[in-house]
Amino acid sequence: MRKFISLLLTLAMVLSMTSFAAAEALSDDIVILYTNDVHTYIDKELSYDVIAGVKAELLKQYKNILLVDAGDHIQGTAYGSMDKGETIIKLMNAAGYDLATLGNHEFDYAMEGTMNVIEWAEFPYTSCNFYHEEANVRNDNVLDPFVTYTFGDDVIAIIGITTPESFTKSTPAYFQDGNGNYIYGIAGGDDGAKLYADVQDAINDAKTAGATTVIALGHLGDDPASKPWTSEETIANTVGLDAFIDGHSHSTVKGKEVADKEGNAVVLTQTGEYFDRIGMMVIDAETGAITTDFIEFEEITETTTDAEGKTVENVVGHKLVSELYKGAEWPVVEAVTAIKTAWINEIDTALGQTIGSATIELANYDAEGNRLVRSQETVGGDFSADALYFLFDNMGLDVDLAIMNGGGIRNKGAITGELTYKSCKEIHTFGNVACLQTVTGQQVLDALEWGAKSAGTGAENGGFLQVAGITCKIDGEYPSTVQADDKGVWLAGPTGGYRVHDVKVYNKETGAYEALDLAATYNMAGYNYTLRDLGDGFAMFDGAINVLDYVMEDYMVLANYVAAFPDHMVHADNSPLLAKYPGMLLDYSTVNGSGRIVFEASVK
Repeated sequence: MRKFISLLLTLAMVLSMTSFAAAEALSDDIVILYTNDVHTYIDKELSYDVIAGVKAELLKQYKNILLVDAGDHIQGTAYGSMDKGETIIKLMNAAGYDLATLGNHEFDYAMEGTMNVIEWAEFPYTSCNFYHEEANVRNDNVLDPFVTYTFGDDVIAIIGITTPESFTKSTPAYFQDGNGNYIYGIAGGDDGAKLYADVQDAINDAKTAGATTVIALGHLGDDPASKPWTSEETIANTVGLDAFIDGHSHSTVKGKEVADKEGNAVVLTQTGEYFDRIGMMVIDAETGAITTDFIEFEEITETTTDAEGKTVENVVGHKLVSELYKGAEWPVVEAVTAIKTAWINEIDTALGQTIGSATIELANYDAEGNRLVRSQETVGGDFSADALYFLFDNMGLDVDLAIMNGGGIRNKGAITGELTYKSCKEIHTFGNVACLQTVTGQQVLDALEWGAKSAGTGAENGGFLQVAGITCKIDGEYPSTVQADDKGVWLAGPTGGYRVHDVKVYNKETGAYEALDLAATYNMAGYNYTLRDLGDGFAMFDGAINVLDYVMEDYMVLANYVAAFPDHMVHADNSPLLAKYPGMLLDYSTVNGSGRIVFEASVK
């Protein structure tokens, strides 16, 4: 008996030591997994069930893991817009997210929608520069400016930062009360000083709270069009950040060192877009050194020979590739997969009805994958503007022109072949509503000028206008001097002359394009986002007369246009508009559009 008891005690000690050794084998290093600009692309190889699996696998190697998102996760496809992000938040909850910040598209379902998202989330949102406002006076922050996590002796503070571009890249009216007074603010400043001050205050407060490492979780981006509110400028004008997990510009930045105000190196990283990859940051528990890498999708192929003796590559599986991630080849959490699959099936069924087909490609990117729709005319832009024009013309209303902001045309891939409601929803994801307003020629010119303020500079602008029933030329070499306020909203026309010129409007009676009359009035079709809600900063339409509003949701406007084509077949030159108005400039054969917007060398 004594020997038996001794054997049990020895075995217990061995098991205890083995268990202790296993626990000790877990690394004390801190891992932060991160995503940005997912935009509800949940039906790709990488999705929330995979990232949940990655987190679970890493928990077998590390004691301390966080999963965070840098914004723009509830809008982008029908999977987000059909329930205003609720199922996306369910997926993020199930995947085990620990923290997120607000991107500009978290405001797309109005402020009520933003607050719903924050309430649905089982993880906190953070932002140091989003605040309540009354009578132009700043009040308390809406969210905590930072959140801290304690891992042994290490205290990690993560500061949230929201882009001031949210006012115009979402809808300014969402930040106002019913009388047009701002009741919410996002610190920015004409020179970026207000943004930098808020970030610096948050850094200082985090360090006072005991933070040993301070990381920004920002939705600012590195696009020059976002100056002076970019992540690199924010780093350069503050002190105390160790790393910056970024979003907004859809850039792929694995780990770039950017000097802060005192010359200290700050690691800047961003994963790109649409769940193309997962970011992984490791903070060394002993030295504090920060390493970043991407976890990327890779297909596993197998070479076989077909019946004719030809070599064929077959996809037999997929795996995740990363220098830092050492886990299962394809981990998923089935509970997350179940939520995802059920939602995809529900939406695909609801929107899967065929409307027609297209022999052309409704495209907005060139052959090299460069997005064009925010800086020049595209065939997708023409089609979207024409759909608006057709809507009101087919209703028997007098419509002279239509405008469509390039940022509202969201399909990345070319849409061709079978066209369904889902296809249309891939192009227009926001749920904006068509309206018709009577505007002056001067307002039309100011709108074109505002939309073209970055054209020809290499910078993108979501407010670049795609047009129907109108033509114009843009002098891309002439500097833009259009005036804006500190929120990026239009104030007045240019101080140094218009870069947009030779504007002509199609006359249905004569069948010709005639010079825009600045003193005349025109009926212009568009979406409430641009014409009524100051979207992209279009404030020049104040005083316009509303002819008809709340007519049809954006994706249905496209579906309505497709259904009107002969036999529901969209070709390059068989538009019902062209059949009715043969003098219209309308040709869907090339990605660059019909030639309605022409860039011209400097003539000033």
